[in-house]
Amino acid sequence: MSLVTDLKQNKILIGDGAMGTLLYSYGSDFCYEELNLSQPEQIYNIHRAYLNAGADIIQTNTYAANYSKLERYGLQDQVKEINKAAVQNARRAAKNQYVLGTIGGIRGIKPNSISLDEIKRSFREQLYCLLMENVDGIQLETYYDLQELETVLEIARNETSLPIIAQVSLQEIGFLQDRTPISEALLRLEEIGSDVVGLNCRLGPYHMLKTLEEVPIPKGAFLSAFPNASLPSYSDGKFQYESDAEYFKECAHLFRKQGVSVLGGCCGTTPAHIRAFSTELKNLQPVKEKEVKQRKRDIVIQSASKSNYVPLFEEVKKKQSIIVELDPPRKLDTSRFMEGAKALKKAGIDALTMADNSLASPRICNSALSSVVQSELNLRPLVHITCRDRNLIGLQSHLMGLHTHGIREILAVTGDPASVGDFPGASSVYDVTSFELIKLIKQFNQGLSLSGKELGEKTSFSVGAAFNPNIRLIDKAVERLEKKIEYGADYFISQPVFSEEKLIETYEATKHIDKPIYIGIMPLTSSQNAEFLHHEVPGIKLSDDVREQMGKYKENPKQASVVGLNIAKSLLDTAMDLFNGIYLITPFMRYELTVELANYARTNHPSLLARRSQNA
Repeated sequence: MSLVTDLKQNKILIGDGAMGTLLYSYGSDFCYEELNLSQPEQIYNIHRAYLNAGADIIQTNTYAANYSKLERYGLQDQVKEINKAAVQNARRAAKNQYVLGTIGGIRGIKPNSISLDEIKRSFREQLYCLLMENVDGIQLETYYDLQELETVLEIARNETSLPIIAQVSLQEIGFLQDRTPISEALLRLEEIGSDVVGLNCRLGPYHMLKTLEEVPIPKGAFLSAFPNASLPSYSDGKFQYESDAEYFKECAHLFRKQGVSVLGGCCGTTPAHIRAFSTELKNLQPVKEKEVKQRKRDIVIQSASKSNYVPLFEEVKKKQSIIVELDPPRKLDTSRFMEGAKALKKAGIDALTMADNSLASPRICNSALSSVVQSELNLRPLVHITCRDRNLIGLQSHLMGLHTHGIREILAVTGDPASVGDFPGASSVYDVTSFELIKLIKQFNQGLSLSGKELGEKTSFSVGAAFNPNIRLIDKAVERLEKKIEYGADYFISQPVFSEEKLIETYEATKHIDKPIYIGIMPLTSSQNAEFLHHEVPGIKLSDDVREQMGKYKENPKQASVVGLNIAKSLLDTAMDLFNGIYLITPFMRYELTVELANYARTNHPSLLARRSQNA
């Protein structure tokens, strides 16, 4: 007898519930799959509890027993041992019930977190381990990324004729995170060869039932559902699920009404939840027909409001442009910052750029100051956003806030790790890379969030990206620049350059690039400043000649500042011959230096001088 044969005989099969929920006492950062080896009786007892509750199917404790996920715990070389022990534990518990080898999704909410080639390698290894132990079938569960599930399902179908259950996880009612309708996704899985297709994890019964209302009963497969107990709460460092078994008893007949033939539980469920399903449905047959609801979807995404605004990357293609970085202050007094912003506006700059807690040290929020600069001074702000400080939720909320304030220019950067800043114990988030942040911002410009949800209107962000030419092999930096273009970067802002040779080298290496580059120029203030930048700040290197010039005035700070300014002017002359975009970096809030450089540039370039008179 096989699972598919039972289903063809019009039986509703009851699956088991969560394994991790019952192992949570071991800690949230513990490898539950390793317990197959060190605590086999514990795993056996959980299997028995579900079987005693009425489960017809139990899954091996192997959800994350693959190379990619075991590597986190240093257990990547024990894939075979862990999967073998898991099947043996389940087999020992089962009598006439089915044992399915479980393989979970790897990518989660971030589609590019791991390559398909690595997923294939990791999946094949785990699949072979499970098949060698003679499981009764394979259960593929908790796949957010449809491409990943289709890829591994095809591998599994080619390797075995055993029954396969393939389940996706909802992003919202009716959709996956890439906006694929669930009905379409399940049909695609059926066509690849899955015997049972369905939903599991992330959401509770309500959302699953609402989604299943839109899903027809498959013609060549069966339908499954493994809901979470509820939405989890977080208290005292622990996740908790509040739903009780009585609620599952009420939902059991609703799942049957939607055509579900295999019904179990996921996160937060216990043997009590499975007993509720079993008690209600054990002797019933699945329905063969249902009314499929067509949910009305009036998707309206408004275009970004039209205006005379010309983004920086368009301006700098046509004429030379100067932007200046003036970092938000570390303290709450903004008077000097605003003085500097006013003086720089008078000097005719095209945008004021503000770093996002540079060197991982807290400063006044750059988006707040940007709003003030824009509203009070009518000066265009360019806001830096790091990947360091905000998770995926915070990043998207931040972007929506910037759009609401009418701020359109963004520089997407990785951000210095928290360990280099004032609070080395703080967390560095890095949910996304700078490449993925660029892509996310561009997706906002299409009116969609990361998960594909409609934002109601399109944003109109102009996306800058960082470029560091101060490396030995500049071709490597250019390759990274080209990759950022693929992700959607509109223009680039470079780290400061401190030699004419490097400026020329950078020009030659990037002249084939069709995206504008703002080349960085930063006036040095002292010999100590020069040595610190050269030795201790990532991404900045000074020439020996510059360090020697600054070193001559180690004991004369005033003269050293004059020399530093003259070096910057000389570099500025060369830079303006090679690049349309100039990025002046203000050291230590000494805006007088960048004002002088901006005035110097305007005086020596008539087209810029005309714009200064307009802004005065």
